[in-house]
Amino acid sequence: MVLKEIPTDNITRPLGRNEVMGLLFRLTIFGAVTYFTIKWMVDAIDPTRKQKVEAQKQAEKLMRQIGVQNVKLSEYEMSIAAHLVDPLTMQITWRDIAGLDEVITELKDTVILPIQKRHLFEGSRLLQPPKGVLLYGPPGCGKTLIAKATAKEAGFRFINLQPSTLTDKWYGESQKLAAAVFSLAIKLQPSVIFIDEIDSFLRSRSSSDHEATAMMKAQFMSLWDGLDTDYNCQVIIMGATNRPQDLDSAILRRMPTRFHINQPNIKQRKDILKLILENENVECAVDFGEIAKQTDGFSGSDLREMCRDAALLCVREFVHQESPDEDFIRPIRQEDLQRAIEKMRKSKSAGVHEAFMHVPLD
Repeated sequence: MVLKEIPTDNITRPLGRNEVMGLLFRLTIFGAVTYFTIKWMVDAIDPTRKQKVEAQKQAEKLMRQIGVQNVKLSEYEMSIAAHLVDPLTMQITWRDIAGLDEVITELKDTVILPIQKRHLFEGSRLLQPPKGVLLYGPPGCGKTLIAKATAKEAGFRFINLQPSTLTDKWYGESQKLAAAVFSLAIKLQPSVIFIDEIDSFLRSRSSSDHEATAMMKAQFMSLWDGLDTDYNCQVIIMGATNRPQDLDSAILRRMPTRFHINQPNIKQRKDILKLILENENVECAVDFGEIAKQTDGFSGSDLREMCRDAALLCVREFVHQESPDEDFIRPIRQEDLQRAIEKMRKSKSAGVHEAFMHVPLD
């Protein structure tokens, strides 16, 4: 029998310590490069991913602040929860709203009382709180303030829903986000879903609407109907608009409780002026009744800006004094308010568009 010699080149020898360390180092570098390459590709495909992660962190922080625990939220509900407002952190109360006593009283009776005193209305389906409330009227008259004060005074969780929150470039994602709005509100009830400028989101449907937009509106209204069938549900949708005529008729049907927030009359303007200047340095001789007469057609926001201009007149006078005799700003006088009224009237009569048209380009 002849024995063949086995070549030693084919025998695998064990790796040395330095070779093992080098192999591990190369594998680590390869893994890191692969990870960052995939991450870059994912971010390039979906640039909103970073925003979604930040929104999730914000949502978790807000949930801890309002004391919600052991409530599992989906990814879509987390995106909506980022717009959640803790009612305890709201600074708006009924005392911060002047001239709308009748609206506030009706809101307390029709919206807040049926939720706070549920045991009184358990046997009646007619006296349940409305599932849709519409605030409409000219801009700057306090619609948003009323919505926030309602949530604050009633202790509701406040979801400030923006139309951009429900828009997504991926097909079908907008419907899932719309469903998450209602599922989150039900988990956090009692809650208010507030939609400012609701006419821009739920305007009248037409054949020219994009398919994704039409499907999202249909999904939103279908889920809204689900609130009406559940009498124990404590979720209210509040909307504010300057153009109620642009709303879809199906939306108006779902918002049977409506409040017209009109331009303030002379008595309301007087109350608003007193509230705005309550903590300011004002001369005792200022006649609020006369100022209220001269501000016909002014909204609440116009009155606030007018008072701000009057206060700035006092500041400018102090700053431009060559040799100030006293080291304090003088109080607001009647003539300051009248000068501010004239400035506001010119601004309102000119209009924003016309004012910009006359601005020289050079």
